[in-house]
Amino acid sequence: MERVDFTQYMANDLLRPYREWLAKRKPDLFFKRFFDILLSIVCMAILVPFYLLAAAAIKLTSPGPVFFLQERVGRGGRPFNIIKFRTMAVDKKEVVRLTVGNDDPRVTKVGGFLRVTHMDEFPQFFNVFKGDMSLIGVRADVPEYCLHFIAEDYATMLLRPGMTSPASIKYRHENELLRASDDPEKKYIEEILPAKMAVNRAYIREYSFWNDVRILGRTFKCVFEKDEALEGVQQAEK
Repeated sequence: MERVDFTQYMANDLLRPYREWLAKRKPDLFFKRFFDILLSIVCMAILVPFYLLAAAAIKLTSPGPVFFLQERVGRGGRPFNIIKFRTMAVDKKEVVRLTVGNDDPRVTKVGGFLRVTHMDEFPQFFNVFKGDMSLIGVRADVPEYCLHFIAEDYATMLLRPGMTSPASIKYRHENELLRASDDPEKKYIEEILPAKMAVNRAYIREYSFWNDVRILGRTFKCVFEKDEALEGVQQAEK
């Protein structure tokens, strides 16, 4: 795919209310960045043993690099490389952007565990420290799916993308939900993506530092909660 300049989509009058709201939240944005730097350093330090174990497990069980880099569209419509632990076999190169759960033959055994626990996302603390991302914010999408945004959706690029967000929580088992569809790509573009972007726009419209704190708490809480949407899919498959 030829690289698209998404910065041109930011010159959009529909984004004006979002810009005006964020202009009023400058103190919140300062604390947001300070919090991102502090917590990302703490998390990376604590996770050093896990990083080493995960790296060893990935290298010993499948050939290829430890990390997977993928271009995403970030703040201001500018591209950056998101960092994850590699969870797929290199010799089964990804030909589509979506994965449909751990039944996907491209996913390795170690990768399956990392995906289920979301530990494959942990290297993104470096993205946060570097300034590409934030702990809380709209998840950055790949360029192909950004082309399916409606004009107002580009308001989500006014802030750094995040590791977690309200939409990430609501669709935390998105891959498994897509598995139930005969056409996962179509379902994502026509149903899930628009629904997620509506949640994402609301996040930008209501942005505050303390709302971020609540979302972070909700993220930890959902680890111990049942996912009703996923249970519905599992029941339907029986």
